[in-house]
Amino acid sequence: MKRRLIKGLAVLIVLAALGVVAFAYLGPLLFPAEFAAPQQDIRLPVVLEP
Repeated sequence: MKRRLIKGLAVLIVLAALGVVAFAYLGPLLFPAEFAAPQQDIRLPVVLEP
């Protein structure tokens, strides 16, 4: 009984890891807007001491 439970948990962990890897690779192709970094210009003055 314990062996089946551990085996089932191991299978779920492997499937979850594969799902995360697949999402990391396929996510930007399927959902490009969610993976794009926000783009805006930031202008800050820089004070240099002599």
